[in-house]
Amino acid sequence: MKQLDVAVIGGGTAGLAAYRAAKEQNQSVAIIEGGPFGTTCARVGCMPSKLLIAAAENAHQYEKSAAFGVNLGRPAIDGQAVMKRVRDERDRFVGFVLESVDGIPAEDKIQGFAKFIDANTLQVGEQTIAAKRIVIATGSRPAWPAPWQSLGDRLVVNDDIFDWHDLPESVAVFGPGVIGLELGQSLHRLGVKVHMFGIGGQVGPLTDPSVMAYAKETFASEFYLDPDAKVDNIRREGEHVVLDFVDLEGKAQTIRVDYLVAATGRQPNVDNIGLENITIELDAKGVPVADPYTMQTSVPHIFIAGDSSNQIPLLHEAADQGKIAGTNAAQFPDIRAGLRRTPISAVFSDPQIAMVGETHRQITERLGPCGCFETGEVSFENQGRSRVMLVNKGVLKLYGENGTGRFLGAEMIGPNAEHLAHLLAWAHQNQMTIAQMLDMPFYHPVIEEGVRTALRDLNAKLHLGPAMTQMCLECGPGC
Repeated sequence: MKQLDVAVIGGGTAGLAAYRAAKEQNQSVAIIEGGPFGTTCARVGCMPSKLLIAAAENAHQYEKSAAFGVNLGRPAIDGQAVMKRVRDERDRFVGFVLESVDGIPAEDKIQGFAKFIDANTLQVGEQTIAAKRIVIATGSRPAWPAPWQSLGDRLVVNDDIFDWHDLPESVAVFGPGVIGLELGQSLHRLGVKVHMFGIGGQVGPLTDPSVMAYAKETFASEFYLDPDAKVDNIRREGEHVVLDFVDLEGKAQTIRVDYLVAATGRQPNVDNIGLENITIELDAKGVPVADPYTMQTSVPHIFIAGDSSNQIPLLHEAADQGKIAGTNAAQFPDIRAGLRRTPISAVFSDPQIAMVGETHRQITERLGPCGCFETGEVSFENQGRSRVMLVNKGVLKLYGENGTGRFLGAEMIGPNAEHLAHLLAWAHQNQMTIAQMLDMPFYHPVIEEGVRTALRDLNAKLHLGPAMTQMCLECGPGC
């Protein structure tokens, strides 16, 4: 039986971070991985998706170039070349991750799927491992309705798309969330016929009703999008998928597509690791409940991190959680709260979607819908720099607390949202007030001036500043 101080289950972003953090304490640590070592981000997530998005953005330039007097003409899309670059660069990113894995001593890497025998014992193949502390970092996997299994290889997820050698003619995308919007819009702009369906009206991760409505209208003007679809039947016929549905006008329609793309969420990989053999508190989805500041579960020496924790499934969050879990596992029983940063998320669609701090839904649930906070907003449709560049689509909502004037959070769809979100996240993490944010420098003309407009609107509504004016010398034209 192998004896360890700390066993880390999972060799992805969270697992690698946990291993390194625990190893810094000169512990006897091993990392256990049943599949290939490496990260979801590099293999099938954020990096290959951005490669597809980059190709789509280049293909889309011709659509607005004529408005500048620059006639590029409709591009010819070489699907094989597009996907070859996606695969080649994806493999390069994976290679960087594997280089770091290669630096881990061989005796610290255990290949195989781990399963709890009891709270201190793991079974990995024929090997039994006794560990004083354990970190669960098993990641997640795509999830979809069971009946779709009958579609065979006509059912794909994002993991499959990045291995394509050519682009199909048509797809049906289910799930207009982060993955669905990014992949669906990219495929559309690369010449693939896209129909996108959702349930319940949700678009992206947004919770502010007016921002979500803007997003729905914007994307639906580019490709078919029904976020609250009524799909009657899905079946395979030969090498196609056939869908019967009621369209946005209430008419029955039937379409044939090459693939059904399932972007219907991910499931934490905790259902096959033997949790039934230990007494541990689980949430409604069967995931171990953990303190978000220490990553400690109800079993004091067991910690959980990354996508398997079902908290915030983003790479930077997985890395932070892994470091916290690994450090606390190594220092147990001396448990310390780790650094938790301001929540920040982005959807790399066009226009981009971003969220910072507390969401509209969280604030409303915490403070009530009618009091204690106000909303400032700006439209990018007539914002100067956005209009100059013909990227003038979007709306930004900022939320501030009555009385204190503290900045609570933001939701937006618009140009450069990924960059605006970082500025706002830094302000939120520093617990700035709206007035303090307005004291920061703003250049002219830049898209960031739209943030200042929203801040001024919010400051006035909080009764902490003057009423909004249509024009001021400080702002310059079109800010």
